[in-house]
Amino acid sequence: MSFDRLIEKIITLKNPTVVGLDPKLEYVPEFIRQEFFAQDGETLKAAAKAIFKFNQAIIDEICDIVPAIKPQAAYYEMYGHYGIKTLEQTIRYAQLKGMFVITDGKRNDIGATMEAYTNAHLGGVKIGETECEPFGADALTVNGYLGTDGIEPLLKVCEEKDKGIYVLVKTSNKSSGELQDKLIDGTPVYAVMGDMCEKWGSGQIGKYGYSSVGAVVGATYPEQLSELRKRLPHTMFLVPGYGAQGGGAKGIAGAFDENGLGAIVNSSRAVMCAYKKEENCPEQDFAKAARREAERMREDITSYINLK
Repeated sequence: MSFDRLIEKIITLKNPTVVGLDPKLEYVPEFIRQEFFAQDGETLKAAAKAIFKFNQAIIDEICDIVPAIKPQAAYYEMYGHYGIKTLEQTIRYAQLKGMFVITDGKRNDIGATMEAYTNAHLGGVKIGETECEPFGADALTVNGYLGTDGIEPLLKVCEEKDKGIYVLVKTSNKSSGELQDKLIDGTPVYAVMGDMCEKWGSGQIGKYGYSSVGAVVGATYPEQLSELRKRLPHTMFLVPGYGAQGGGAKGIAGAFDENGLGAIVNSSRAVMCAYKKEENCPEQDFAKAARREAERMREDITSYINLK
């Protein structure tokens, strides 16, 4: 089961974190940008190539200490078809280095359209007699607010292809409560959605007790994290909002079970742009700075949990 593979990497590396590779071009050091501008001008092609080189260098530095990456699709789509190619290359390269890949796409639709999203990001597409994997990520973030019709196509592929999904439950943004905290018969919407995740995943429980259906629960809401961990014993959490959005390691501890498992915590900009914050760090050392921040994050989080 997909999340068994992720959990095993977390246990091996003693690190329940994922690095979000959400690169804007301005995050890329000037010397890399200029290299590709010289080749292709100030074009979408040059930008996408620069971003891939940036991603490669960070992956090379962190792959032995961080179990997973999480590329956000929007940061690649904005560079057109060149950016889409970079997304695919980034996924393949990280997997080649032994990393688990969560594509942050927040896809949401029903029927044949959701099947198309599913086949694109997690499954395969039949070309004549050959099945091809367009992106081949290990997991995908999805929006479950269209109900079961939008989730069922994913469940089949999760089972057949050893994949996982993370459903938006209690997101880290400030206005999430405008909808997610509303009550349905006395129960918050986020808890109702969490209960649906438990139901959707009930037929695919792995050896660590977690299903192939996870939940996105933000670090910025520690009380809800702890509440949902107790409520959703078979649902693995993807926890955004650590660091740049204000979520702290102490509050995140409630996302984990008694074995220090059941959650993976994301940090994006703080890792990618660590070289910009370090004093006297030359931009050529951007990847080493990213590693140092990833190590700091690991130590910070594991100091509050009992990861066995």
